[in-house]
Amino acid sequence: MSRAEEPTYGSIVVRCARENNLKDVSLDIPKRKITVFTGVSGSGKSSLVFGTIAAESQRLINETYPAFVQQFMPRYGQPDADALQNLSAAIVVDQQRLGGNSRSTVATVTDAAQMLRVIFARLAKPQLGSPNLYSFNDPRGMCPVCEGIGQVAAMDMDAVIDTSKSLNEGALLPTAWKDFSVDSWSWRVYARSGLFDLKKKIKNYSKVELDNLLNLDDGRKVNIGEINLTYEGVIPKLKRGLGSKDPEQLRPHVRAEYDTIFTRATCTACNGTRLSEHALASKIKGKNIADFSAMQVSDLAPFVRSIKAAQLQPMLDALAARLDNLVTIGLGYLSLDRESSTLSGGESQRVKIVRHLGSSLTDLTYVFDEPSVGLHPHDVGRLAGLMQQLRDKGNTVLVVEHKPAMIAIADHVVDMGPRAGSNGGEIVYEGTYEGLLASGTLTGNHIKQYQPMKMDARKPDGALKIKNAKLNNLKNLTVSIPRGVLTVVTGVAGAGKSSLIEGCLPRSYPQAVIIDQNLSRGSRRSNTATYTGILEVVRKAFAKENGVDAALFSANSKGACPDCNGLGVIYTDLAHLDPMVTECETCEGKRFTGDVRRYKLRGKSISDVYEMPVSDAHAFFTEPAIKKILRGLLDVGLGYLTLGQPLSTLSGGERQRLKLAAELGKSGNIYVLDEPTTALHMHDVDTLIGLFDRLVDAGSTVIVIEHNLDVVSRADWVIDLGPGAGHDGGTVVFEGHPADLARQRTSLTGQFLATRQRK
Repeated sequence: MSRAEEPTYGSIVVRCARENNLKDVSLDIPKRKITVFTGVSGSGKSSLVFGTIAAESQRLINETYPAFVQQFMPRYGQPDADALQNLSAAIVVDQQRLGGNSRSTVATVTDAAQMLRVIFARLAKPQLGSPNLYSFNDPRGMCPVCEGIGQVAAMDMDAVIDTSKSLNEGALLPTAWKDFSVDSWSWRVYARSGLFDLKKKIKNYSKVELDNLLNLDDGRKVNIGEINLTYEGVIPKLKRGLGSKDPEQLRPHVRAEYDTIFTRATCTACNGTRLSEHALASKIKGKNIADFSAMQVSDLAPFVRSIKAAQLQPMLDALAARLDNLVTIGLGYLSLDRESSTLSGGESQRVKIVRHLGSSLTDLTYVFDEPSVGLHPHDVGRLAGLMQQLRDKGNTVLVVEHKPAMIAIADHVVDMGPRAGSNGGEIVYEGTYEGLLASGTLTGNHIKQYQPMKMDARKPDGALKIKNAKLNNLKNLTVSIPRGVLTVVTGVAGAGKSSLIEGCLPRSYPQAVIIDQNLSRGSRRSNTATYTGILEVVRKAFAKENGVDAALFSANSKGACPDCNGLGVIYTDLAHLDPMVTECETCEGKRFTGDVRRYKLRGKSISDVYEMPVSDAHAFFTEPAIKKILRGLLDVGLGYLTLGQPLSTLSGGERQRLKLAAELGKSGNIYVLDEPTTALHMHDVDTLIGLFDRLVDAGSTVIVIEHNLDVVSRADWVIDLGPGAGHDGGTVVFEGHPADLARQRTSLTGQFLATRQRK
C-alpha cells in the first residue's frame, strides 16, 4: 500500500491540500501531541490549519445534525483536498474579539459569574436564597434604574440642536441617520406642525415650546402635502431610531454621528455595580458580589481561597482554580466585571483558553491562532505550560505561531514556505524543533539569530513630555520621550503601556498619528484596493484601454453581478447565528458580469486584478500612482494580500501594517504603533525594523509599544513600565538605552534581554 493510501490512525491525514496557495500539501499530523505551524506571513499556515483541517472537522460535525437544524447553522464548504482522514472534533480558539453586548463580562464568558452567584446564595449574609438574585441579567437581581447595565443612556443635546439658530436657519443638526436639515421630510414635520415660529431662535423658546420640540410624543398627525406623518419629538425620535441600533453595524458616517449624540453615564442608583439594593447588601467577609467582581483577578484568587466553608469547598476550589488560570495566562490584571467587548484580540483568545482548561472533554483537536500575541516574554512560558496541559489531557493541539519560545514546546513542527503568497504553500520542513534549527529554512535560521543591541543611538532633537499621568493604573507618571528617534515602550501585559502612550500622549500632542490595529468601520465591500485608493486608478486604466465607461469596472456600480451586487458571495442572515456565506453561482465569485470580464488590460480582466496578490500586482501595473502604493504594501510585508481581500478578514497586525504603508514617505510626524509585530514572522520583523529606521531617518519620531526583543534591541531609547500588571504596574522601571536595560536586574524585560546576550 502506498503512502497516499495507507491509513495512519494515530495521525490526522492530509493528502493534496490545495486551499488558497497550498500546492498539493500532504502530511501526517500526530494526534495527542502539540504541532506548531510556522512560516512567514502568507506562507499557507492558516490555509492548512484553519481553512483545511479545522474547516473540514466543523463541516463534518454539522452534517451529523438533522437537515432541519443544519439550515440554521453556519455552512462550511468542503476544503479543496484529495483526502482528510482521522479528524476529531475541532475547537478553534482564534483572536476574534469576544464582542458581546454590555451584559457580557469576563465573569460571564469564563463562567466565573455562575460560580460566584452560587457561592453568595449559600454563604452570604443576609441570604437571598436563589443565585439568580445576584445576577444583573435577571430582573430580580438587576438594578431597576439601569436594568443591569450599570450605565444610563444620555444624549448630548449640543450635538442635536444649535440653540443659537431657528428652525429655518438649520437648528436641527443630525443628518446622517435621518436628515433633519431644512426642507427634509423630518424637518417638515416640525415646520408644519403649527407648534413653532420657524424664525424664532431655539434659545428664545418658552418651556412649552422647547418641550414640544424635544419631547412631545402623543401620536398626533402632521399633514405633509398628501401624506399624514406621525409627530415625534426630537429626543424620542432619535432614541427609538438611531439609539436602538447596534453601533457596530452602522455605516462609518452614521456611527460617527451616533457616537457624537449618544453617551453613557454611570447609574447613580447602583453606582455602576448593575445590581439591586438587596444584592448589594448581601456580603461575604464584608464584601458584596460587586466588590468581588471589581477586584483584580490576581487579588481575588487568594481572597476566594481564604473563604472556608466545608459544604461549598469544591465550588470555592473550582473558582479559585479558574482565577489562577487567568493569572497564569497573564490576565491577572483584569477584573471579572470588565466588559468582554473591551478586550483585545490576544486577551480574548486567552480568556477562551481558560474556559477550555476546565473542560472534561478529551480527544479533541484544539486549534490556536498565535496565542502568544500581546504577551511579554515573561508570560509566554506560562502560556506554553497551558498548551501542554491541554495535550496531556489527551487532546491534539495545533498552534500557528511565530515566537521561538512557543515553537520550542512542539512535539512536531511544520514549517511552511519558502515565501509568501504564490511563492509559498509548500512544506519546507517537518520534524522536531531541534531539526528545525538545523534545517536552513527562514524560520530555522532566524530562531538562531538575534538583532544586535544598538550601541550607536541617535541623538534626540527635543522631547515630548507627559506630566502627572494618572489614567487607569498609572501612578502620577512624568515621562520625557525623546523626539526624532525610535523609542520602544515595554513591560508586561497590563503594566500601563497603552494607557501612557495611546491614552495620555495624544492629550498633550494631538498631532500624534496613532497607527493601531483598528481600521475605520467599513462595509463588506471594503478591501485592500478600496482602502488604499488604487481602485479608482485601476478603473480608469481599464476604461481608457477599452474605450468604455469606468463605472463598468466598479463592483458597486454598472458592472457588478446583479445577483450578489458585486460581492462575489451571498450573505444569508441567520438571526442570532453568524451569517451564512456562499459563493455566488451566477458570477462564480468573480463579482462582475460576464460582459465586463471580457474587457482586458494587458491580458487581465478586472476580476483577475481583484484576485492578484500585491506582489504580483506590483509587477503587473506600470501606472506610477498604483506602483507607489503597492511598493509601500510590499515594504510592510503585505505582498501576499490580494487586492480584493475584504478588510474584515485581516488580522490586527495586518490592519496596522496597512495603515503604516500609507505613512511611508512622509516626514516630521509623531508616529505611535501598538505591537506592530503582531502576526509577523521573525524574517518580517527585521523588515519592519528597517521601516522604523526609514521613518526616523526621514525626520519623524517613532514610538512603539512592543514586547518583541528584536525591536527592543534596535531602539534608540527604551521606557520600561511595571514592575507588574494592574495595580502592581503603572510606574517607570527603566528609562535609557537597550544595552543598559539588559543590565537592569529589577526589570523583567531587562532579564530577558540579558539572556539573549549570554547566548
